[in-house]
Amino acid sequence: MFEFCSDPSVLGDFQWLACYLTTAKHANLYFAVGLVLVLLAITAPTALAFGFGAATAARSKFRPLAWLAHGYINLVRGVPDTAFFLFFVIALDQAFEWIRHKIKCPDWDQPIRQGNDFIVCQAAKLPLGEADQWVHEIYGFFIAVLTFALVFGAFAGNVLYGAMRTVPRGQIETAEAYGMTPRQSFWRILVPQMWVYALPGLSNIWMVLTKATPLLFLLGVEDIVYWARELAGTALPKFTDYPHGDWRMWYFLALLVFYLGLTRVSEIVLDRLMIKLSHGQATTGGEALRKAAA
Repeated sequence: MFEFCSDPSVLGDFQWLACYLTTAKHANLYFAVGLVLVLLAITAPTALAFGFGAATAARSKFRPLAWLAHGYINLVRGVPDTAFFLFFVIALDQAFEWIRHKIKCPDWDQPIRQGNDFIVCQAAKLPLGEADQWVHEIYGFFIAVLTFALVFGAFAGNVLYGAMRTVPRGQIETAEAYGMTPRQSFWRILVPQMWVYALPGLSNIWMVLTKATPLLFLLGVEDIVYWARELAGTALPKFTDYPHGDWRMWYFLALLVFYLGLTRVSEIVLDRLMIKLSHGQATTGGEALRKAAA
């Protein structure tokens, strides 16, 4: 906060606004913006890795593995995101605690399930009861990243599986004719060419992922929407040095600008990536690039 903020009652309009926007509570809002960006930066590659693994497994000739991959893709895609988040976070948290309970408390003689309660020994709780607040926040963020990655990994897996099937079979047959093994033809021929077919679908998934970040609040993470709502409500003089009316419209307008800006930057990056991937490809985009360079 600025030095001139010591007495808000004598500030002009712009100074008052500058002081108001630099309060400790607004620092939480700015931190939440960074939290959303970090979540996207970690979740996107993690979801892509889940999706690539699922798509690769779905092509496996080992039928149980292929069935498992198809089951994961179809099951997660068929459940509403909100319902999956509410169920999976609880189930995942309890699964972690159950495993720790079996390891750390082998002599426990009481049932873990007692009616609606899930009770484990203190040493098995995640995080531990005496852990610092930042440990609880990191754990909640980890659960959020894993949940987002599993949900959007299923969508990415469906897109990548379709892209792998779209690569002309003749490309693989040519590689085999030159003596490449199935593993070599997969990594050297199929994978490099599939991205140009997958990118439009992956672009849509990225856009949906950015719009799904407000669901962080369902996972116990105080996100950007949570803090905007908290700060936007009417602030009375007896509770703050910076009283104001109902400013929800302005705060949510700022959120609108933030997400639209993020979307626009994403579109620019994805368009450039599409142009780069289309070079040398036997696609409409690749043909247009060849004609433009001729």
